[in-house]
Amino acid sequence: MKESLERIRSHAERRPGSVAIGDEVGDLYYGDLAWAIEGAAVLLDGTRAGLLLDNGRHWAVADLALARRGALCVPVPGFFSDAQLGHLIGDADLDLIVSDDPERVRALAGGPEPLRVLLDGREVWLFRRRPTGSGAVPEGTSKVTYTSGTTGQPKGVCLTAEAIERTTVTLCEAVGANLSDRALSALPLSTLLENIGGLYAPLCAGARAQVPGLATVGLTGSSGLRVERLFAALASHAPTTLILVPHLLKALVGGIVAGLPRPESLRFIAVGGAPVSPALLAEAQVLDLPVFQGYGLSETVSVVCLNLPGADCPGSAGRPLPHVRISLSEEGEVLVEGAGFLGYLGGERHADGVWPTGDLGRLDADGFLHLTGRRKSAYATAFGRNLSPEWVEDELTSHPCITQAAVFGEGRPFNAAVIVPCQPDFPGAVAAAVNRVNTPLPDYARVARWVLADEPFTPGNGLATGAGTLRRDAVGRRYRDRIESLYEGENQYVAL
Repeated sequence: MKESLERIRSHAERRPGSVAIGDEVGDLYYGDLAWAIEGAAVLLDGTRAGLLLDNGRHWAVADLALARRGALCVPVPGFFSDAQLGHLIGDADLDLIVSDDPERVRALAGGPEPLRVLLDGREVWLFRRRPTGSGAVPEGTSKVTYTSGTTGQPKGVCLTAEAIERTTVTLCEAVGANLSDRALSALPLSTLLENIGGLYAPLCAGARAQVPGLATVGLTGSSGLRVERLFAALASHAPTTLILVPHLLKALVGGIVAGLPRPESLRFIAVGGAPVSPALLAEAQVLDLPVFQGYGLSETVSVVCLNLPGADCPGSAGRPLPHVRISLSEEGEVLVEGAGFLGYLGGERHADGVWPTGDLGRLDADGFLHLTGRRKSAYATAFGRNLSPEWVEDELTSHPCITQAAVFGEGRPFNAAVIVPCQPDFPGAVAAAVNRVNTPLPDYARVARWVLADEPFTPGNGLATGAGTLRRDAVGRRYRDRIESLYEGENQYVAL
C-alpha cells in the first residue's frame, strides 16, 4: 500500500482543505488524514490486528494505519455469527482486536480487560490476546479477508498489499475516478469489494469517501434494509459513485418505481457480489440509472471484470480489467490469472498464479465474460438435461413478487424451489409469478413445485454469504424434508 499512502500524502500537500473521508461525526480533510494515520499507527501496535468496527472514519483510519505499519490487517465482518467470529479470531491468531462492540468481543476473545481509547474521535476498545503461533500465513500477506465459504466455516483469503493496490489503481483508471467524485459506502467496509472500491479507490484519486454507519444507509442486522434510509443517505450525501449487491439494486429500483426520489448525482453504480437478473438490469436501464455489472471474488482480489460506459454489454460481467487475464477450461470454468492470491490462511501457498473460480462462463467475440452458473451447482435432471440452477433462480427473482429463490432437481423428473416472497404468506401472488416465469423457459428448466421459506436467506441464518450469494447446499439441508415432500406429491404449491 506504499503507493496509496504516498498518494494520500500528496493530496494532503496539494489540497489539504479537501474532504478525504466523511461520516456522521463530520469530515476528515486530507491535510489531517495523514496525521490521523500516523497517530493510529502508534496506537494500534498489534502484529495481527482484527477490525470489528461499524463503517466510519475510525474504520478507515485504523485500516490505513495498519497498512502504514506493515501489520497484518484482518477485517472482521459484523454480520458473522458468534460461532464464525470465534472461529475467525482463533484461526487468524489475532493478537489485537479493535472494536466498537466491546461486549460482543469480550464474550469471544477472553483475555485481559480491553483498553478504551479514542480513534479519530471515536471511542473504541483494544483487546489484547496472547498468540498461539497457529494460523500460518504465506510470506508477503498484508490483509486476510474472510469469506463465508460454502460450509459456513469462514476461510481466510491471504492477499498482498501490492495485489490490492494493483486492483485499486486499475479500477480507478477504468471508472475514470476524479477529484470531484463522492463515493458512498452502502456495504460493510469489512467486505473486500467495498474496502477497495469504496475507500481505497476514491482516496487514491483524491476524491471523497463517504463512510457513514451502516444503519445510516439503512442496513440492519445481517441483511435487513430500511429503504427510506437508503434514499435519505443518497439524498444527503449526493454520491457520484456507489457499489451495490443485487438485493440493494432491487431496493433502489423498487423505491424509485414506488415514487421515492431518483438520485440524480450518480454517474456510476457498480453491481456485483452475486448473480444479477437481466430483468433487474433492464429495469434500471429504463429508469436511466447508470448501472454497470461487474464480477470478482476475494481470491481474485475483488473486481476482475467490469462493464463501463462505452463498453457495456448488459447481461455480461464485463471485460477483464487490464491487470488480469481470463481464460476458460475445457469444461467452461472461468480461470483468472494475475490477480495475486497467495492462498488460504493455514493452507498451502497458491503458487501457479491461475485461480479456478468454480464459475462457468463464456467469452463472446468482443471479449465480454458471460457467466452461466457454478461448476459444482450444475446438475442433470432425471431426463439427462443439464441445468445451472442460477439461471432459473435469476428468472424467478426478476419477478417483483419473489425476493429470493433456491432451485433443486438433480436426478429428479422436475425442478423444485424454496421461495422467499416479497411479502409474508403470499402464495397466491407467488403462484402467478412462478407461472409467468415458467412460460418462456424450456420445459426442463421450469419449476413445477415449490415451498415458501420460513425466513429470508441471510448470513445470520447461514443461508447466504455476506455479499448476498445464496448458499444452496445450506438451504437444501434446512428444507430437506419439505423438498422431499414435493417429490412425493405432498406439497402445497404446484405450477399450473
